[in-house]
Amino acid sequence: MSKNLQRIGWSLFILSALFYIAASVRNGDSLGLMGGIFFLVACFVFLLPLLP
Repeated sequence: MSKNLQRIGWSLFILSALFYIAASVRNGDSLGLMGGIFFLVACFVFLLPLLP
């Protein structure tokens, strides 16, 4: 149960990172875009140990 909750939480973080990236692209904010991409990559790194 705990792993499922962690997966759901990280999935929500990934979704928010994607929205942050989309907003940065729309506004032409390159620094925000880089931050969003790094955040997205970090989310995947933290999600890797939870995969079966």
